Amino acid sequence: MHFETLALKYIRGNFFIDMHPPLAKLLIALPGYLSRYDGILDLENESEFFESKYPYVTMRLISGILGIFIIPFSYLTIKLSGFSTNAAFLVSALLIFENALVTQSRLILLDSPLMASTAFTMLIWVKFHNEKKRPFKTWWWIWLIMTGVGLGLTVSIKWVGFFTTIFIGLLTIKDLWDLLGDLHLPLIRWVNHFLARVLCLLVIPVILYMLVFAIHFSILENSGDDAISMSPEFRHTLNGHGMNDTPIDVGYGSTITLRHFNTRGGYLHSHNHHYPSGSKQQQVTLYPFKDENNLWIIQKETDPKIPFETINPSWIYHNTLIRLSHVLTEGWLHSHNIKPPVTNSDDQNEVSVYGSKDHSDTNDLWRVEIVDHEKSDSDSGRRLRAIHTKFRLFHINSGCYLYSHSNKLPEWGFKQQEVTCGKGATFINTIWYIETNSHPKLPSDTKMVNYKKLGFFEKFIELNQVMWTNFKSISLHPYLSHPSSWILLKRGIGFWAQEHYQIYLIGNPFIWWTSTLTVLIFVIEKLNTILKAKRGYIDRFSVKGEHVKLWSNVFLMGWCLHYLPFYLMSKELFLQYYFPSLYFAILLIGIGFDLITERFNSRNRTIIVTIFLIASIYIFILFSPLTYGNTWEKSSCDNSKWLSSWDYDCDLYVGSHLTRNTNTTGIEITNQEFSDIRAFDKRAAETEDEQDEQM
Repeated sequence: MHFETLALKYIRGNFFIDMHPPLAKLLIALPGYLSRYDGILDLENESEFFESKYPYVTMRLISGILGIFIIPFSYLTIKLSGFSTNAAFLVSALLIFENALVTQSRLILLDSPLMASTAFTMLIWVKFHNEKKRPFKTWWWIWLIMTGVGLGLTVSIKWVGFFTTIFIGLLTIKDLWDLLGDLHLPLIRWVNHFLARVLCLLVIPVILYMLVFAIHFSILENSGDDAISMSPEFRHTLNGHGMNDTPIDVGYGSTITLRHFNTRGGYLHSHNHHYPSGSKQQQVTLYPFKDENNLWIIQKETDPKIPFETINPSWIYHNTLIRLSHVLTEGWLHSHNIKPPVTNSDDQNEVSVYGSKDHSDTNDLWRVEIVDHEKSDSDSGRRLRAIHTKFRLFHINSGCYLYSHSNKLPEWGFKQQEVTCGKGATFINTIWYIETNSHPKLPSDTKMVNYKKLGFFEKFIELNQVMWTNFKSISLHPYLSHPSSWILLKRGIGFWAQEHYQIYLIGNPFIWWTSTLTVLIFVIEKLNTILKAKRGYIDRFSVKGEHVKLWSNVFLMGWCLHYLPFYLMSKELFLQYYFPSLYFAILLIGIGFDLITERFNSRNRTIIVTIFLIASIYIFILFSPLTYGNTWEKSSCDNSKWLSSWDYDCDLYVGSHLTRNTNTTGIEITNQEFSDIRAFDKRAAETEDEQDEQM
């Protein structure tokens, strides 16, 4: 439902932020666009969802087709790498019956496109490698360019696709290093090799990545809920977030809105609600939307009764003392030596609105300290000017600065951002600027100002920065897992559960553990070779042995570079992050098969492949109820928990299969299931009646 919701936003053109690049989500949204779906749908209303013409089946089909592509890609990769047909068939068959890959291919998720693009890139690089003796010929260029296209597609689907870029990059560096050692190759020829790879494997992926974002921006023209996370300049480019030009000159008596610079939480805000503790005075918060409660009037630090809005404005310079009057409630922005209700810290004071139009005290005095300004507007560095001047407000009596951060107030504060007065507070969180400004006595020809409209590159950089912040985020999730658990398939992910059905992401243990064992064997073999070389023992490989060594090194490197970096990450991690590494591990099974069965005849090799295939299919069928969300016997489910860490819920299933019944939805159920459901419905109805009587 998550990515389906994002697809619906594409159809509606509403801006959103996701931690992953847009390509796969654009593919998912494509059926909705082609079907001319009007985008009017309540995704929370299940009956409306299934009765609508929303093309969710086609969206799932896209994921399914891309998942299918992995199979021929893997077959061709092994075959074109110079290994046997049996090995290629074995690898592709294992991928067909890998439960986790089937599960993620059946649903509207990003992992199927990621896997397809990773497998495609690997295949095309193999094709390019096979052309290395014919450099700069037509097919050499085609496969090199297509490798760059594959890299661009992969990283445009998920940022973890960058590991594929590193992988191909290291293989390319090795190729260039080998070419540099070829004394028969002229230096200018080597430079041509280098430039060709830079163009195709660096420039083309970057252009593709940026092109995907250009399409993304062109579709999402309207504002959306996530626009709040972007800068005002970015929001200004979205429909529904435009702002009229505002007078640039700010003086005493000006009615202004103050924006916090760093958190993008919004406007300095107050409303006629009070803190439940502390001073119990009127709340001051940050509010992300335009509202009349965001309006303040700047007054002099002298007599607050003077109506400065009725006389010609005088400007407000650096180090000037001011008072800020809240327009709707007529109180004053105020601070005192009372701890705030949420951030209960000695270096933070509460900020409130206090007093009245005719009453103010020295706790309402703030000093303007200009800290930055628009370089093209020198006046904005000396006095307050709308948008161009960045400044801090220093509270005279308490020695603290008006401050805000990402902390939210509880329900009594309407979940708005907390505003305090901080001593030694983070500098950037104490910076403010004036967004809108009005004064009745400003001349008609006064200079107007607005946000600078961002171009593509500025929007591209800002959105990627926000995405990176979201990508690094750490949050609690019931199915988080550590990379060390992935290779042993210690835990899966519960996708969906209802009544007697569930979908749980778990791999085929036979295939998964075999691939891990294969990786371990190749790692031990590589370490053994290194140790022997260190002791002076140099293995002399045959041509075939060198061939196996080359490709086992390539696929093992692919496994390492798609797996080991996750140990360095502090973000939330899940089992599906291992899928690209699993792909390379299964490719290694094909090499291992040819290596072990090198001296076997064709019949015996076929028997071994058949045994592997039968075992894979048997285990696949065993866990298929979790893959497809089918019915299952509770006893069978319990028996399938080979590891105690597999936490799918067997209590969802009933005890045994008897006569089949069909309910109104057409789903077949057993007599026992039918009885359980009727009993449950009866207990629920009795409980509801009891509650009605109590009410």
